[in-house]
Amino acid sequence: MSRKLGLNIGGRRFDVDVDEKFAVFLEEQMRKDFNIEGNNDLKVLLHAYVRKNHDLYLQEQKIEEIAKKLEI
Repeated sequence: MSRKLGLNIGGRRFDVDVDEKFAVFLEEQMRKDFNIEGNNDLKVLLHAYVRKNHDLYLQEQKIEEIAKKLEI
């Protein structure tokens, strides 16, 4: 089952269809990063992208740290 989530960026509406289970998580994250009810400019989109990639970077660093501990 899929669910449609939408976001306004630069005055245009963008909708995506995602799996229902993922939609719950994604919608929560989108509420943290964007104005769900209104428009978002491109700068907001760029900041959200950088934040999420920073989170991913930190997560990968933690995974590498754990993997090194498991090698011992």
